[in-house]
Amino acid sequence: MIIGDRLRALREEKKFSQGDIEKRTGLLRCYISRVENGHTVPAIETLEKMARALEVPLYQLFYDGEEPPELPQVPKAAGSRGRGRPKAAAAHGSEDGWPVDATRFISQAVALHLRGWFGTSFPSS
Repeated sequence: MIIGDRLRALREEKKFSQGDIEKRTGLLRCYISRVENGHTVPAIETLEKMARALEVPLYQLFYDGEEPPELPQVPKAAGSRGRGRPKAAAAHGSEDGWPVDATRFISQAVALHLRGWFGTSFPSS
């Protein structure tokens, strides 16, 4: 599924117009149209704005179930514990030091991307 198709489906399901999304996000209606038609690939910050405007959690832009998808168990690399991770995160996060929400989101985004949710090609800039 192309991300633009999913955004359009969610917008229409909520009975919002592109103009409604424009007002809620500050994004131009022509940009919203380009994203929905697959002519532009939005940045994650833009997807966050659209998710807020559509009143859905960010993961639902990539997944149409009610609950987040189950993530595959990925084995930890030997000897990699703690490298490149902020020390403060260990006190507030998961076993490997990353904040739990960030780890979950990144895992979901990568898994869904690899399954082809963004489509097979990206327009060149």
